[in-house]
Amino acid sequence: MQRIPTGVWGGDHINIEVGSKSASIEYDCAHGVIEGPLVVDAGGRFNLRGTHTPERGGPIRADEQPQSQPAKYVGSITGSKMTLTLKLEGFDDETFTLKKGKQGELFKCK
Repeated sequence: MQRIPTGVWGGDHINIEVGSKSASIEYDCAHGVIEGPLVVDAGGRFNLRGTHTPERGGPIRADEQPQSQPAKYVGSITGSKMTLTLKLEGFDDETFTLKKGKQGELFKCK
């Protein structure tokens, strides 16, 4: 098993910061976390678990707590390209293409 290379991975509507033990994911209107180990198999494939937290525009109440939900992050890495599919129970899968060292193109909810 190999580790997912650390650093920034970005694409349309997504940015991932991979650290040594976890990864932080930022979407246009959500964010997520993948806790380690961040490993890929010999074919570059991964199937990791984490959380996904939807965001919304507008003011947020002081007592409002974000509603995280369990998420699966499934995909593969070939060279400097990552394909990642976000799987959430009750929602359609969403697939992203990212490049190592590229900052993501985000349009945050406001």
